[in-house]
Amino acid sequence: MTRFGQGVVIGKFYPPHAGHRHLIARASEQSDRLAVVVLGSRFESIGLEDRVKWLAAEFDGTNVTVIGMPDDCPVDYTSEAVWKAHNEVLRMALKMKGITAVDAVFSSEDYGWRLADDFGAVHVMVDRGRTDNPVSGTLCRDDLSDAWQSIIRPARQDLAVRIIVVGAQSTGTTTLASDLARHYRARYPGLADVPEYGRQFTYDKFAAARAADPDAGLKDLVWTAEDFAVIGERQNRMENDAADRCPLVIADTDVITTRLFERVYVGEQSYGSCLAVDRIPRRDLYLITDHDGVPFEDDGWREADHPREEMTEWFKEELTAAGASWILVSGSPAERLSTATEIIDLIIARRNSFTSPPWATRTVLTGS
Repeated sequence: MTRFGQGVVIGKFYPPHAGHRHLIARASEQSDRLAVVVLGSRFESIGLEDRVKWLAAEFDGTNVTVIGMPDDCPVDYTSEAVWKAHNEVLRMALKMKGITAVDAVFSSEDYGWRLADDFGAVHVMVDRGRTDNPVSGTLCRDDLSDAWQSIIRPARQDLAVRIIVVGAQSTGTTTLASDLARHYRARYPGLADVPEYGRQFTYDKFAAARAADPDAGLKDLVWTAEDFAVIGERQNRMENDAADRCPLVIADTDVITTRLFERVYVGEQSYGSCLAVDRIPRRDLYLITDHDGVPFEDDGWREADHPREEMTEWFKEELTAAGASWILVSGSPAERLSTATEIIDLIIARRNSFTSPPWATRTVLTGS
């Protein structure tokens, strides 16, 4: 295998997928240093900064440097003037990173030969027929759900629509989350359940207490900041795992709830869940289940004196202070589901729509 000093890969990475990862990985193996230049247009609905961030995360710790560069010049492979304009954008992107000489250009496109020649470099073609990874940005944009597993993980984490259902005890959060999951699973078979991990943690903690003392009751449990740190981190991980599987996430609670329960059971000055809160993933919408009109149901694990009204207010305060989008859902289960799906459908439609400039070409794979 020929090895080069400075390698270059260019592309839109709109969005970055397994084919891009394969191209960059191959180029990285054959280069001492590899610059990946992301050329983004203002007419594309995924920001340049996001694409740079995702690729940088995917290749963190390697010899890959990801460079973002705006490029709004039209594409016309027959125009020398337009070709020169694109080359100058690329040259300047590299120059600003101290790269003034290129030894190899790696691509899966026919224009790669000409680009390499213009930079006095060797061209290395990688998987021109997309047989190793039969995916393209066009396919991803046409059907995000079908191509989901082909998109690189950092991008999936941000592109997934995340709907978080929160509320005080016995206000219908689990009912609404379950109803939403049933409603959307026909469209998204990979939709994963994201239950409230704090409940399972309580079961396990109580079982351990009873093993030590058969007479122990729920009120005898001693909660610590460390408990809520574990719950918060696990809740985040469950949600992120669901985003890996499916472009829609419906979560029954999140670490905001963990923090509020920590306030109830440990006190205002307990900060066990703070690290998990700092790592909270991006989300699209919170649904706060209203306590009003919902009778308290004692399932044997709830406390009748739990401050439901106060906690509902806490959720509103916390989410407002965080600048999050939230809706208070009230009424019957059917009314709550109707309110939720009306806005979720709009969010999905908006997030799954990709715009491109009029000169953008479509990649058609062999046999498709």
